[in-house]
Amino acid sequence: MTESTSQSTPEVTVSSDNPTAETAVSDEVKEIRATIAAAKPEGSYVKLAMRNMVRKGRQSLWHFFLTTIGLVSLLVGLAYLTKP
Repeated sequence: MTESTSQSTPEVTVSSDNPTAETAVSDEVKEIRATIAAAKPEGSYVKLAMRNMVRKGRQSLWHFFLTTIGLVSLLVGLAYLTKP
């Protein structure tokens, strides 16, 4: 169930004979953009973790292989110890 919110920017026509109005509209647009940027949620934990893995690729792969070898060793060791 997703909700879609449509945010439309107000269209304002500015005449070229009034540069002050153009500056005011420009400031309003900047404020609106800043508000929208501040309202965006931060990335989820998974996204941040994936970004960190990409950034530190070699270290992440090394830790992955160490974890895999450790887990397989643990399972094989437990299977050997519980063998009848």
